[in-house]
Amino acid sequence: MSILLLASGGAGLAYLWMQYGWQPPVLTTVVTVAIVLLTAQVLAHGMTRPLREMIAAARAMAQGDYSRRVRATSRDEVGELAAAFNQMASDLAAADQHRRELIANVSHELRTPIAALQAVLENVVDGIATPDPDTMRTALAQTERLGRLVTELLDLSRIDAGVLPLQTRTFELAPLLTTAVAEARVAADVAGRGVRFEVDVAPPGLAVHADRARLHQVVLNLLDNAARHSPPGTDVRVLGRGEGGELVLEVHDEGPGIAMEDRDRVFHRFTRGERAVGGGTGLGLSIARWVVELHGGRIAVVEPAQRVAGVPAGADPAGGDPAGGDPAGGGPAGGARAGVGGRPALPGCRIRVTLPRAS
Repeated sequence: MSILLLASGGAGLAYLWMQYGWQPPVLTTVVTVAIVLLTAQVLAHGMTRPLREMIAAARAMAQGDYSRRVRATSRDEVGELAAAFNQMASDLAAADQHRRELIANVSHELRTPIAALQAVLENVVDGIATPDPDTMRTALAQTERLGRLVTELLDLSRIDAGVLPLQTRTFELAPLLTTAVAEARVAADVAGRGVRFEVDVAPPGLAVHADRARLHQVVLNLLDNAARHSPPGTDVRVLGRGEGGELVLEVHDEGPGIAMEDRDRVFHRFTRGERAVGGGTGLGLSIARWVVELHGGRIAVVEPAQRVAGVPAGADPAGGDPAGGDPAGGGPAGGARAGVGGRPALPGCRIRVTLPRAS
């Protein structure tokens, strides 16, 4: 910068000398050059300070420290570069934090069933326990949990890679729900959960245009999640309805419900919330949201349908909408609500999936 200023000043003086024959005194020339050099140093130091900070921050990031940020007060190109650098540092810090959490969560999820399976096998080998059906059923349940976790991790890798395109076709919804409920009932019986499953599709021939295997995976994940959180002897209901140009699929359970502030967070990876019981991995709802959004649909936890003790499942005691009123929800967050005639309404969770309806 100093050389540039001196060169430009020298060019101006040369023009004055050639046109007018004017030459500045020697002392004036020396003072002018000194002022130019000092001004250039001050300006250059201020302009390049963000660049030097970026170099130091980049070296720190290479060592794994993503907390460094660059101060930039100017609005020129250097300021824009500093802002972009700070955004990049924040993104890298978030990605590194997600990576650490993923490793910790996966390690925790793998350790629990492996430790339980090892304990069962050690008891059998040492003669403490006999290899009867109940013992083998416990070992099988832990093995199935490991298999489910591995499958879900593979699905997550496909999500991140952006592969596995959908193979969509038009098919009836009722047979798919019946098949998914049959599988969920077997898994619930093996785990001794003691819940009942109900399927209700209206109209009976309701069709959907989707990837059958992936939609089956969504329904099965929702049913498994509902069964794990439902008290023994209660009902898990899956409902299919056509509303205009959309297909609405809902899964209801009678568990403790989900607080309003957690209703979006439960769809994040490895998030299970206060309802976490029964060995869930915290991946099922995350995968379900990915599949639904891949179909161009929406999934959300909405206000539980108003259901009063003694009223049949899916029926509105006031004679209104069987689905339970406003789909967006408007009552208390995840807790028991006032029923009809002063009787308390049953708490629960209601997850709604909205997909484009088959034409």
